[in-house]
Amino acid sequence: MAERGCPPEAVPLPAEVRESLAELELELSEGDITQKGYEKKRAKLLARYVPLIQDVHSEAVQAALAKYKERKMPMPSKRRSVLTHTSMEAYTPPDTSSASEDEGSLRRPGRLASAPLQSDPSVEPWLDQVTQGSSTSSSASSTSSHPGGQPAAAPSAAAAPAGPAALARVADLQSAPPDVTTGLAQHQHAYCERPQLASVRGVPRGGSGSVLETAGGVPVSSRVSSKIQQLLNTLKKPKRPPLKEFFVDDFEELLEVQQPDPSQPKPEGGQMAVLKGELLAVGSTWPPSLLAALQQWGTTQPKAPCLTALDTTGKAVYTLTYGKLWSRSLKLAYTLLNKLTNKNEPLLKPGDRVALVFPNSDPVMFTVAFYGCLLAELVPVPIEVPLTRKDAGSQQVGFLLGSCGVALALTTDACQKGLPKAQTGEVAAFKGWPPLTWLVIDGKHLTKPPKDWHPSAQDAGAGTAYIEYKTSKEGSTVGVAVSHASLLAQCQALTQACGYSEAETLTNVLDFKRDAGLWHGVLTSVMNRMHVVSIPYALMKANPLSWIQKVCAYKARAALVKSRDMHWSLLAQRGQRDVSLSSLRLLIVADGANPWSISSCDAFLNVFQARGLRPEVICPCASSPEALTVAIRRPPDLGGPPPRRAVLSMSGLSHGVIRLDAEEKLSVLAVQDVGQAMPGANVCVVKVEGIPYLCKTDEVGEICVNSSTTATAYYGLLGITKNIFETVPVTAGGAPISDRPFTRTGLLGFIGPDNLVFVVGKLDGLMVVGVRRHNADDIVATALAVEPMKFVYRGRIAVFSVTVLHDDRIVLVAEQRPDASEEDSFQWMSRVLQAIDSIHQVGVYCLALVPANTLPKAPLGGIHVSETKQRFLEGMLHPCNVLMCPHTCVTNLPKPRQKQPEVGPASMIVGNLVAGKRIAQASGRELSHLEDSDQARKLLFLPDVLQWRARSTPEHLLFLLLNAKGTVTSTTTCIQLHKKAERVAAALMEKARLTTGAHVALVYPPGVDLIAAFYGCLYCGCVPVTVRPPHPQNLTTTLPTVKMIVEVSKSACVLTTQAITRLLKSKEALAAVDVRTWPTILDTDDIPKKKVASIFRPPSPDVLAYLDFSVSTTGILAGVKMSHAATSALCRSIKLQCELYPSRQIAICLDPYCGLGFALWCLCSVYSGHQSVLVPPPELETNVSLWLWAVSQYKARVAFCSYSVMDMCARGLGAQTAVLRMKGVNLSCVRTCMVVAEERPRIALTQSFSKLFRDLGLPARAVSTTFGCRVNVAICLQGTAGPDPTTVYVDTRALRHDRVRLVERGSPHSLPLTESGKILPGVKVIIAHTETRGPLGDSHLGEVWVSSPHSATGYYTVYGEEGLHADHFSARLSFGDTQTVWARTGFLGFLRRTELTDASGERHDALYVVGSLDETLELRGMRYHPVDIETSVIRAHRSIAECAVFTWTNLLVVVVELDGLEQDALDLVALVTNAVLEEHLLVVGVVVIVDPGVIPINSRGEKQRMHLRDGFLADQLDPIYVAYNM
Repeated sequence: MAERGCPPEAVPLPAEVRESLAELELELSEGDITQKGYEKKRAKLLARYVPLIQDVHSEAVQAALAKYKERKMPMPSKRRSVLTHTSMEAYTPPDTSSASEDEGSLRRPGRLASAPLQSDPSVEPWLDQVTQGSSTSSSASSTSSHPGGQPAAAPSAAAAPAGPAALARVADLQSAPPDVTTGLAQHQHAYCERPQLASVRGVPRGGSGSVLETAGGVPVSSRVSSKIQQLLNTLKKPKRPPLKEFFVDDFEELLEVQQPDPSQPKPEGGQMAVLKGELLAVGSTWPPSLLAALQQWGTTQPKAPCLTALDTTGKAVYTLTYGKLWSRSLKLAYTLLNKLTNKNEPLLKPGDRVALVFPNSDPVMFTVAFYGCLLAELVPVPIEVPLTRKDAGSQQVGFLLGSCGVALALTTDACQKGLPKAQTGEVAAFKGWPPLTWLVIDGKHLTKPPKDWHPSAQDAGAGTAYIEYKTSKEGSTVGVAVSHASLLAQCQALTQACGYSEAETLTNVLDFKRDAGLWHGVLTSVMNRMHVVSIPYALMKANPLSWIQKVCAYKARAALVKSRDMHWSLLAQRGQRDVSLSSLRLLIVADGANPWSISSCDAFLNVFQARGLRPEVICPCASSPEALTVAIRRPPDLGGPPPRRAVLSMSGLSHGVIRLDAEEKLSVLAVQDVGQAMPGANVCVVKVEGIPYLCKTDEVGEICVNSSTTATAYYGLLGITKNIFETVPVTAGGAPISDRPFTRTGLLGFIGPDNLVFVVGKLDGLMVVGVRRHNADDIVATALAVEPMKFVYRGRIAVFSVTVLHDDRIVLVAEQRPDASEEDSFQWMSRVLQAIDSIHQVGVYCLALVPANTLPKAPLGGIHVSETKQRFLEGMLHPCNVLMCPHTCVTNLPKPRQKQPEVGPASMIVGNLVAGKRIAQASGRELSHLEDSDQARKLLFLPDVLQWRARSTPEHLLFLLLNAKGTVTSTTTCIQLHKKAERVAAALMEKARLTTGAHVALVYPPGVDLIAAFYGCLYCGCVPVTVRPPHPQNLTTTLPTVKMIVEVSKSACVLTTQAITRLLKSKEALAAVDVRTWPTILDTDDIPKKKVASIFRPPSPDVLAYLDFSVSTTGILAGVKMSHAATSALCRSIKLQCELYPSRQIAICLDPYCGLGFALWCLCSVYSGHQSVLVPPPELETNVSLWLWAVSQYKARVAFCSYSVMDMCARGLGAQTAVLRMKGVNLSCVRTCMVVAEERPRIALTQSFSKLFRDLGLPARAVSTTFGCRVNVAICLQGTAGPDPTTVYVDTRALRHDRVRLVERGSPHSLPLTESGKILPGVKVIIAHTETRGPLGDSHLGEVWVSSPHSATGYYTVYGEEGLHADHFSARLSFGDTQTVWARTGFLGFLRRTELTDASGERHDALYVVGSLDETLELRGMRYHPVDIETSVIRAHRSIAECAVFTWTNLLVVVVELDGLEQDALDLVALVTNAVLEEHLLVVGVVVIVDPGVIPINSRGEKQRMHLRDGFLADQLDPIYVAYNM
């Protein structure tokens, strides 16, 4: 029974069962029962014990999943078009599994052979499926290792009867899929244009009935919010006990340093002793060098077979004899040395490096080329055949060739024909490769040497014999140089360890160009005159059993394979009755050091023991490019001890400690020994980091070897060579253990009982998360154990780590099967996360699924991990599903900031005095000194000024309006404006019968009609309210806002044009609002010419002149009241600041509906008499250059525009400055061009605008910004006099704590802030503390308070919220000057006294605006400005066109506009999350990817983040993808 592979110790079987099994055995041996019948009966007997014989790993995964059954996670939502992801060549034959190390990556198909989730019985159905040649053949293997570490039960027909029951059991274990399907129907919502101002919050969209709303004004019925609720519920579950926190100074945000857990396992053993291998018995019969051996066999045994090459059908194509190998190598050596010339100089001299470019199907030519180079004293550098000009890792290979100084490449005729060609027919130059000469070495191209010619190849010495390439974890390729002496010693050591003898046959499945395939199959074999049967990879793909058939056919004594080859042959072995492996005395498993090799070995033995395979034949070995073969298991007849295995605690391993099978039976790793040290070698284990101290006996470290068989250097890289090849291990006391240096192998392991070497991982796959170490391969094994067949395409999974926030974060990328549904993907992802969390106690930072066959491939079809990582970091991976878990993984964020009890205002003033800091306050020039003319005193009100101008300068031109073509559509003189205003006033009094003080809504496009209607209202004592007209293409969004302003302002009449009147009453309007409730609508296009009897004169200056309504960026509609006195004061301040006189011309491209835009468009020209060139911003959509052309044409000294205009010019005209110059655009006339805005100045935009149009004569200092807000529309304007605006750099980290810390330009975390223009005459500014309301010192951050005659007198709201009014418009300081009445702007900023002097000779005080208080996000106890986070996000990837952030229930939501292909959308999720974590220490909760133009922007170019939030929660954005970060 034991030899049939039933575990002797794994499960104690009852005596009667054992008896029945023995009887069965007897029946079989006597031929009374067929093999099939035997297997059936045996399976029946064992059925109830089979579940116990399941792989430890699978059990662990099952248990972990069962534990998490109830956890629900929100499923990402995705637009339909993104779902239909086509994979390139969706189905391929069973090849492209994952790569093994020799295939240039960490992964391998054999990954497959990791532990499956199913228990053995349930494997049956897919075994059948595989044999029918389905394309899904590469799933996880059906076999496994277990607690006792014994071979598992045979996954053959033996297990069949247990089928249904076992399947049911597995089904139980699969947790129910989380119900995350809450309505995934997609709403198709297209915005026709970027909504200029989506509706105001709180207005039911689409005019439908009322919608239930939460307190925040958000519809409750939303699908999105239910997902967010799910996300919150997931996040509420405590993840791990919080780490011990320590006090953090606000200033230096210290990242949590993970404190080592005092209870973590620590090594307790004594210091290890150096392990010495047996002596290398140098026999006298051994040749002095490999070439001597070749010469000996080539001349004495020319007919002996050396190498048999097979084609893809398994037929032997060619057998190279030793005679042929010798003669052809000589021919090649002669040709290389004598026939290649360059300008009559020989092209090559001894010691030169030569590239060998041969396909995996041509071992014969490769062997000839290799020995030919050795004979000619050249150094062969074998590399892979480049398939395309942009192969994964190809550039690095180029770097290797360049650093080795390779100028010649040898190849075959067939291979040369297949290489990519340039136009000239020459082989194309590959990216990053040095120029190469290609030499085809087929027989006809070589010259026969003369009889007397002999190569001068010297014997074994320190010179380099060949260079093998190695790809590191980061993807860089280095050349490992092996000397002639090492080469010989390696061959001798392998001969002794493996007991090779003359004329033995070896079948080799491995890549013969490097690693074990080269050492055994090309070098050692020739030394021993062995016959190698080389099995190409393509044949293995077509027929996985081919190597076993060849062992059988050639009666091979030795075979060289990898776990994946054993695994594949298992899947294909059914129905093959005639194979026998009894001839094998050695089955060398080259990747025996991999965690999954043990299950492949066990499973293989289980099945093939019945076909003559002896258990002691299996010899796992461990190797590395630097140390060559490190250890190999010897069969007992060669003196090897019995094999051992260990079941190690995964958590112990993560702390670098060996603990056998700990209490938690679940998270364990079963490993097998890789045998003894090589003959003549000394082996020790040293600490991975820092000084190479010897490890303790129960500690995992890096295995180091001191031997004559190791490689000697990384070619041309002296620095790292010293670290790796010349390590001197030291004892705990610091004494070196040997006078000879050791070579680091890159393998992690320990020395077990019987001096056997155990390997538990590779340095390349090591990921250090927090203080624990994890192995990429182990994590792949766990992921594969979760329903591998159903989901992962050919077991292709890559695991690597990326550094985010100073720690490694684990990323898992898998190819999904082409037929996998969204549901499947998400379910698989959540289960993988749970399994890894449970077994490895580590969180996965990002899990990405890509379409089948899209990951970069290594030469033998495996995954090229470093290239995958590179693509992930560059946003070029193009996944079709992503799940990020930053909330669980990132445990080293600084402690959330606790607000300290505030220092009182009085103490603050005293503190500032003591520190010698002045209180931060500043003011513009005094108005009283500037008032000289009687005129200004007499004409208090704007209507008076207009009448006076109409009388004194009737024909003076005030306004010119331009259209998109640049033609003047209307001009207005003083008298014309006066007359138009009179007609409007008459119509209002007679037609609309309005009384004094009535409110009138003016709904006009930007133009002169609007100005006339405004003065018409003032003439009859009505109060005008300017309203932006609805957009005809987007009535549903824009009309409700118009209606709302009309209602809230209590307008008794609407003045408008004929076209808009029709629009307001149209059928389409009816769908958006109730058109019957409009007040009187007066069309002013054709009102009769009438005069008013008398023009209204306000009884006092405090009478209301107009209402200014605007929607703030936070979505609040606020109207402010402007009195006649404030209106005149505003005009006077602007006139003085900008030096405006009747002779001046200014150009304006602003929306004329609110704020400073309205004042400049409608009020200032009438007050100051200057001529305004009006450019309506909508006209720029048809002609971008209109604005610059107008400024140039009218030689405007002063110009005003918005950020939107500046942005349109910069984007649309940046590349066309030469064309504009030819058209005569010249901007040298501009003294000052001011951007009107209510936000922090956008330095990047203003600077790029200045740079772009410098070529058109725009003066470097002309562009500046202004600052105003709801309480006071004009606080700062640069004006024409005064010092240039200054820029300072502040520390963003300090800003989060409401502090200003000035730093140098270019220092890390610096943020440039520029001054928002000069403070206007008559305006006083002070900085007050946001909470205590005490005054703050110079360069302290606080709220900007303003006192000025042109501040608004209060909010005009329906409910008259007096509390709000008093708070914003009549605030007083709590300390110091408590008499002055201030208006609070709601903006954070600071004042700083500069070294410059202003016009009055005083030192200039600069005001820096940081951002709106309403917009700031309070997260983790800190204050963030959305624009800073958005800037980081936009920089994260070139496809991000725009971004907006907001918070919802403490989750940070990032909305990005994708300017690229939809299938690239998911690349952004990880990059956005990384950028925000790195730069702002914030975890993004939700990433929403939308089309360009979805983020609403108002007329001033400001993002309407609250509208966006409402749209998101009401599910109206039609996003491409929504990722909920766990």
